[in-house]
Amino acid sequence: MDYDAVLAQVLALLQQEQRLSYRVLKRRLQLDDELLEDLKEDLIYAKKLAVDEDGRVLVWTGETSIALTTASPVLPPATSDVSPTQVQAPPVVPPTPDAERRQLTVMFCDLVDSTRLSGQLDPEDLREVVRTYQRTGCKFLKFL
Repeated sequence: MDYDAVLAQVLALLQQEQRLSYRVLKRRLQLDDELLEDLKEDLIYAKKLAVDEDGRVLVWTGETSIALTTASPVLPPATSDVSPTQVQAPPVVPPTPDAERRQLTVMFCDLVDSTRLSGQLDPEDLREVVRTYQRTGCKFLKFL
């Protein structure tokens, strides 16, 4: 992979994560020490998009995205009758990521023939059977 492709990947990761350990960067992108130093030199000193933290972490300092900078409103200049101490800056709200991927585990449990059982039992009795089943199932799940 050429340098520009690696740089694009690092920029995307850094922009998304905001903070990346150099060790994690090396592992995720299979970088050698020389390439990592080139990236640090480029991002920290040349492009000024990140800063080094304790020689271990790369911290994003660039803009969140181009779209956000063009969409941000321009505040009008303060009028002479309002002093700068009276004007309050709008609260800083961190941008919402465009997309987020999360791992989700779903477990579904069912009582065999529960439909037939619901036709045979009184609703209160069926509720008690289901509650007993749930209590037993929860105890079983604690052992897994």
